[in-house]
Amino acid sequence: MMNKERYIGIMSGTSLDGVDVVLCEIGNSDCTLISSLEYPIPLELKSDILMMIENRSTLEAQGEIDHRLGLLFTQAVGALLIRENIDASSITAIGSHGQTLWHSPTGEHPFSMQLGDPNIIAAKTGIAVVADFRRKDIAFGGQGAPFAPAFHEFIFSNIKSAVSVVNIGGMANITVLGEKLIGYDTGCGNVLLDMWVAEHQGVSYDKDGEWARTGSVDYGLLDRMMSDDYFEKSYPKSTGREKFNKAWLQGYLSGHTHNPEDVQRTLLELTALSISNEVLKFNSDVTLFCGGGAKNAFLVERIKSLMPNVEVAIATNADQIEAMTFAWLAYKRMHNEKVNLKDVTGARENAVLGGIYA
Repeated sequence: MMNKERYIGIMSGTSLDGVDVVLCEIGNSDCTLISSLEYPIPLELKSDILMMIENRSTLEAQGEIDHRLGLLFTQAVGALLIRENIDASSITAIGSHGQTLWHSPTGEHPFSMQLGDPNIIAAKTGIAVVADFRRKDIAFGGQGAPFAPAFHEFIFSNIKSAVSVVNIGGMANITVLGEKLIGYDTGCGNVLLDMWVAEHQGVSYDKDGEWARTGSVDYGLLDRMMSDDYFEKSYPKSTGREKFNKAWLQGYLSGHTHNPEDVQRTLLELTALSISNEVLKFNSDVTLFCGGGAKNAFLVERIKSLMPNVEVAIATNADQIEAMTFAWLAYKRMHNEKVNLKDVTGARENAVLGGIYA
């Protein structure tokens, strides 16, 4: 059996709540988490990224953000190496997802844009970097997302029950494990919840859904949002902040009066309902939750109540699985192995994903 190799994974998701960095030991049949940390994103950088996503920026700013994110990811890797007293030469490669600014896989000229210059990470750490994972899949006609299902299949393949995995980040996605791998974005996860609580409570997230608990569901608003065509689309499908954002929410709030806490409660129900609706399509016996939303006690409670016949559990290393995905994808690239994603993304074929920067 091939000896295990050490890889680092870096993930900065649509929530923009921090950079997740993991150190993994990976072989041909397993991926073991050794250590992890969450590295903060400076508020000024977060604000500049959001301005760019809202089309309130310039090409010069885009180039500068690409550089600043490259430096940030380098600092995050360095912090992990220093804390764990690890020699960079012991790491085979770093898998860096980058920060998604725009994801548009279905237009006339489909693309997905992630920033965070991998050349900077490679130059400053002395470690090979694998990045730019999504565009090869799009070149083969795929959505370029989600990628987590391929890793879920790898790490949860020993579970014999009918299993689905739900990752709740800024967006939420589902993986259905079976003879054919299925996976797609169910819609918004934490992104609207975080945006609304930041605007009205001045905090970055609603811990355990405590503020949402103080409100009541506005079923008229919920019905209007659930009527959005994204929720009606069949898979493969994927989405991001370019769809679920402040302008999207304001479009449904316009012309109506709402208490802020009721909107928060309704947004939580939107996430819970859009996730549970998809899980129930596949007759899963067990659903595993991962991602930051798995820590929102009220959100998990609501999803459970909407699918009472499905056993729900929080996956081991739930917070780190997404970053682990990109450590594993770096392993796959360094070994020139194709990733089983065509049934998930709709690509014409499975491909070797990512470019190597050394």
